[in-house]
Amino acid sequence: QVQLVESGGGSVQAGGSLRLSCAASGYTYNTYCMGWFRQAPGKEREGVASIDSDGRTNYADSVKGRLAISRDNAKTSLYLKMSSLKPEDTAMYYCATRPRPYCNLSPSFFTYWGQGTQVTVSS
Repeated sequence: QVQLVESGGGSVQAGGSLRLSCAASGYTYNTYCMGWFRQAPGKEREGVASIDSDGRTNYADSVKGRLAISRDNAKTSLYLKMSSLKPEDTAMYYCATRPRPYCNLSPSFFTYWGQGTQVTVSS
């Protein structure tokens, strides 16, 4: 079955950097689009970045220029490089996928989800 396992979260000060990883298994990785989402306490889950099977990327306006999504099809892994982090980036971060080559940032489009990794940014 599809399995997604995130890692790399932690606590950093504002302006710092983190790199999240998501190890995927159980499906033909290179044919599915992938996405990163986050959810802060008391808020709805929101899309952060997505990457299609052909490598095309899409970002939420709030993270453009600071976060970068990438994928390694050989390693069936997804990454999110986070820099210039702000306290408002504090949230649980999830990777997700859907059995289609293209996707957007809407959580409802995604079928499979990981358990999440916590990112905390202090001021």
